[in-house]
Amino acid sequence: MDEDSIRRALARIVDPAGGQDLVSAGYVGAVTLTDGAAQVILEVPGARGAAMMPLAKAAETAIAALEGISSARVILTAAAEPGGAAPAQAAKGPPPDLRGGRGAQAGAQPGSQPGPQAERRPPQPGHPIPGVDRVLAVGSGKGGVGKSTVAANLAVALAGEGRRVGLLDADVYGPSQPRMMGVRDKPTSPDGQRINPLQAHGVAMISMGLLVAEETATVWRGPMLMKALQQFLFSVVWGELDVLIIDLPPGTGDVQLTLAQRTTVTGAVIVSTPQDVALLDARKAVDMFERTEVPLVGLIENMASFVCPKCGEVTPLFGHGGAQEMGARLGVPFLGEIPIDLDTRLSGDAGMPVVLAHPDSAPAKCFREIARSLIAAGQA
Repeated sequence: MDEDSIRRALARIVDPAGGQDLVSAGYVGAVTLTDGAAQVILEVPGARGAAMMPLAKAAETAIAALEGISSARVILTAAAEPGGAAPAQAAKGPPPDLRGGRGAQAGAQPGSQPGPQAERRPPQPGHPIPGVDRVLAVGSGKGGVGKSTVAANLAVALAGEGRRVGLLDADVYGPSQPRMMGVRDKPTSPDGQRINPLQAHGVAMISMGLLVAEETATVWRGPMLMKALQQFLFSVVWGELDVLIIDLPPGTGDVQLTLAQRTTVTGAVIVSTPQDVALLDARKAVDMFERTEVPLVGLIENMASFVCPKCGEVTPLFGHGGAQEMGARLGVPFLGEIPIDLDTRLSGDAGMPVVLAHPDSAPAKCFREIARSLIAAGQA
């Protein structure tokens, strides 16, 4: 029994409305199989959610009948398409502002062909997430700067301050929040259309890593990735939250742009190490959020220094003060610096963020100080 066997079973179930089977119609999303327990995500247009319920039940029955299957669960997701996708448009001269702000579409010529500087048209205004007061994106210009560690610890620190917090792991290709937050269970659905988030350390969370096996790669093209992000935003039963923290993937690509298009992001935090290479990419992240008119809450300098546990000597492994200097130069607030620390890594790998595992450590105190500053500034 393997994923292909499950997909073959689903290919025998035909949608009467379109005349295509579930696989050919592109409705079959993630398929997971763990110790005989199968789970399938069916992704259908929002208008067809109710009509697809019988087919979802039929799919569940067909999978359960396969030899070697101990249990079968089909989750039907039928999110609407708020905002709509925006087509590409050519641009000449300086890249346009993506949200229709200063210089939007400057120099665009009718009928011109997209070139290296082609950008998308300004998107429609973002849709609010029901029950969510603020959306705080945590991003970085490049990978390896500890962005996910910062996002997890900020979420837990804010929850410790009494805030109602959600954590959305938007890194579909490399989800790390399930490991960092110590969550292994699969999400459930209350009605076959929406998804219940899981709870960890007082934080409601969702991640693609909860839907696929940890060692399984998510091999999706861009449209599928965008659809998954949209469902995480609007099909998850977040409840009433003071703040939803979104752990973005590295870089300045489709996920970041889709987030700015589809919902209202109230603020963005950029994480960087002090070294020049990381700061170059962090500057690009600043530029991206400015051009999409996402307010910049501030910069965090991670891995700022190393304190020898034996002699107490402070060593700036990656330099020191680079993010603070860049923030002063660009007019972006500096939120604080986090020292590099072995316990931060060990506690993250163990599923217990350092804020909880070692509350008296220097990194934990820094995370709590930043969380309190976000609350004081009305950002969380």
